[in-house]
Amino acid sequence: MPKMRVAQVSRAKGPLELVEREIPAPKAGTVRIKVHACGICHSDVMTKDGLIPGIQYPRVPGHEVVGAIDAVGPGVVGWAPGQRVGVGWWGGNDGTCDACRRGELWACQLSAVSGITFDGGYAEYMIAPMSALARLPDELSATDAAPLMCAGLTTFNALRNSGARPGEVVAVLGIGGLGHLGVQFAAKMGHRTVAIARGKDKEALARKLGAHHYIDSQERDPAAELSKLGGASVILGTASSGEAMSSVIGGLAPNGSLLVIGAGGVIQASPEVLLLFNRSLRGWYSGTSIDSEDTLAFSVLQGVRPMNEVFPMERIGEAYERMLSGKARFRVVVKMPG
Repeated sequence: MPKMRVAQVSRAKGPLELVEREIPAPKAGTVRIKVHACGICHSDVMTKDGLIPGIQYPRVPGHEVVGAIDAVGPGVVGWAPGQRVGVGWWGGNDGTCDACRRGELWACQLSAVSGITFDGGYAEYMIAPMSALARLPDELSATDAAPLMCAGLTTFNALRNSGARPGEVVAVLGIGGLGHLGVQFAAKMGHRTVAIARGKDKEALARKLGAHHYIDSQERDPAAELSKLGGASVILGTASSGEAMSSVIGGLAPNGSLLVIGAGGVIQASPEVLLLFNRSLRGWYSGTSIDSEDTLAFSVLQGVRPMNEVFPMERIGEAYERMLSGKARFRVVVKMPG
C-alpha cells in the first residue's frame, strides 16, 4: 500500500513523531487532500497536550490546511479531484442539534474540529468532510493561504461582525500572529485603525501594515490615548494577556466593545466602566468554511497577507517549538514536499 508521512502525537503531552502510515481512502461524504502547506497555530497545543477531553490518540494536529483534492468519497457533491482547497478549525456540523437547526452552525454541540476530532494537516495527505472545505483562490500561494484559514479567518470574521462602521476608530491590541493580520483587515475595511503594543520598536511595522495611529503601552496609558481619539468603537483583543486587555476597556467609546479573540489570563472590568457608557466585553468564535472562503477572497481583493516563517516537513518539531516560543514573526508554516 502507498505510504505517507505524518507528524502525530501518540499520547497527551507526548512529542511530535514523524512516522509513516498508509494513505487512507476517503469514506462517504469526505475527500482526500494532498496537503501543500499547514500552518502551526497555538491552538494545536490543545491536541499535543490533551487539553480537550476525549481526544483519541494517536492524533495528527493541524487546522490551517491548504492543498488539492486528490480523491473523493461516495456522495460527495460539488467537489472534484484537482480543486485547491483549505480546511480550518471548523470541521463540519452534525445538522441535528438546536444550534444547527437555528442556522448557527458554528455553535454546533457536536461539531467536528480538524486535528482534534479527526486527523489534521501535519501530514502529506488528510481526509476531510466536504462541509469543511473552502475553495482557494488561484492568486494565493499555499504558504500565504494556510494562516488565513485560522488566524486570518478569526480576525477578519470578528471585525466584519463587530458592528464597527467605516471611519470609526478600531483598535487592535497586540501586534503578533493575530494582530498583524487584524491591523491589515481593519485598515482595509475603512476603519481609523489604532495599533496597541509594547515598545516603540513595533511602530514602524504597525504603520506599514496600515495603522493610522500607534500606542506604545509601555509609555502611555492606552485607554487614555484612545479616549483622546474619541474612543474606540471596537478593540480587537489579540493579546494573550488578560492584564493588557483589562487596561484598554476604559478606552472604548459609548456602546463600544472589547472583542476578545486571544486566549490567556483573566480580564477584569469594573461595573461602572461598563454600565456608564454601555460598553461590552464579548468573545468571537473563528468561523465556518464559507467564512474561510470570504476571508480568502477579501485577502486577495485587498492585498492582505500574513508574515510567515516557513519550515520543511522534516523540521516540523522545530517549527512547532518556534511557534511555542512566541518569537516567530509572525506565523509558522510547514511546507509539504511535492
